[in-house]
Amino acid sequence: MVENRKAMPQPEMRRIRRIHFVGIGGVGMCGIAEVLLNLGYQVSGSDLKASPVTERLESFGAQIFIGHRAENAANADVLVVSSAVNTSNPEVATALERRIPVVPRAEMLAELMRYRHGIAVAGTHGKTTTTSLIASVFAAGGLDPTFVIGGRLNAAGTNAQLGTSRYLIAEADESDASFLHLQPLVAVVTNIDADHMATYDGDFNKLKKTFVEFLHNLPFYGLAVVCLDDPVVREILPLVKRPTVTYGFGEDADVRAINVRQQGMQTYFTVLRPDREPLDVSVNMPGNHNVLNALATICIATDEGVSDEAIVQGLSGFQGVGRRFQVYGELPVDGGNVMLVDDYGHHPTEVAAVIKAVRGGWPERRLVMVYQPHRYSRTRDLYDDFVQVLADANVLLLMEVYPAGEEPIPGADSRQLCHSIRQRGQLDPIYIDRGVDLAPLVKPLLRAGDILLCQGAGDIGGLAPKLLNSPLFAGAIVASSEGKLK
Repeated sequence: MVENRKAMPQPEMRRIRRIHFVGIGGVGMCGIAEVLLNLGYQVSGSDLKASPVTERLESFGAQIFIGHRAENAANADVLVVSSAVNTSNPEVATALERRIPVVPRAEMLAELMRYRHGIAVAGTHGKTTTTSLIASVFAAGGLDPTFVIGGRLNAAGTNAQLGTSRYLIAEADESDASFLHLQPLVAVVTNIDADHMATYDGDFNKLKKTFVEFLHNLPFYGLAVVCLDDPVVREILPLVKRPTVTYGFGEDADVRAINVRQQGMQTYFTVLRPDREPLDVSVNMPGNHNVLNALATICIATDEGVSDEAIVQGLSGFQGVGRRFQVYGELPVDGGNVMLVDDYGHHPTEVAAVIKAVRGGWPERRLVMVYQPHRYSRTRDLYDDFVQVLADANVLLLMEVYPAGEEPIPGADSRQLCHSIRQRGQLDPIYIDRGVDLAPLVKPLLRAGDILLCQGAGDIGGLAPKLLNSPLFAGAIVASSEGKLK
């Protein structure tokens, strides 16, 4: 029987009361800041501009500074920084000069996890959705977990929440190898793919070894939950010396899905588990990749004693995560409407998974895609893969690369991508320069019944709401917070 326990002892960060976040508006930082605020710490933070995130934290009592200045950190007991912040930052420089500790965000997350039952979700793709699903199922089971997620959990309206139970569910970020700070009791690896390779000196073997090291941060009585469908995870599995549960579609997985069928946004399947009756479940997300995310959740929930009823309820009632195949609404065009979808995918594997989900759920519809590559280095490193997957859209508009602080790399821009895709002979992509108003360009391309997908990790995240509110699409239908059309 699942027991909703009182909160375990909180981190005893002796001599630490005032915590300052450099870049507090970042998706990886704001959640930790919110949990610390709810634990009673004095939290301050700086960012380059105000945002709904900083305003939310301010409403909870955080002191927010716009811009980075040395005096912002003057009274802090510790500085928390992301990997994007370097020692030239005036706040960091001041802290180092005054011998104020400067710690990466993952080290602070590890401190929050230290006295709790930590569940850490790692992997190149699917971390945010899987972490969110686990939090949803645990909540349905009455466990009231603390969670820190890299995206907005729609049901909670936030990406972090302090719970009363012993459980802390969090993403484990491999992009800067900072997930090695974490010492969870349960760890998930969804997949391992080539991304953020500069962190690993361009050496894929080094990336694989780092994932093994992460799993060995588990205690000998911990549990590794890994996806057997991923060939790289399968390759490293013999090296993992911890108790392991595997999941996937194959017959050799411990927990597997059969009879998968997709109807629009809904995906239905049956779960087979050792020594259990088959379990029929549904999840309000399209695509086989989300079936795998749900399977990881089921592995953990089953191991922690969550009832099958709560598992079914938590999955079927899941309202999604911001920018993960988020349905914004419908745009009116001649003869009908177009479904408007926003997605965070920025790696060829993620793009391919979303396109496959669209084809599976809406096989009769055209896919009109506005895509913004993220980082010149990623575009260069995965260029051929991007050319291949983006060519699978019916209509493609390519925005210029979102640099994320990088300098341009010759041949790794959207003009060149357009040229390479055009040479394949199946699609004539349209290049979109910076600052162009997309609505007048997109509207003539749309037909009734199309799906319009805006995808990427940069500022394209603001495009879907702009289109929804554009005078050119007057009368647009706005979806509810759970992605249902009103």
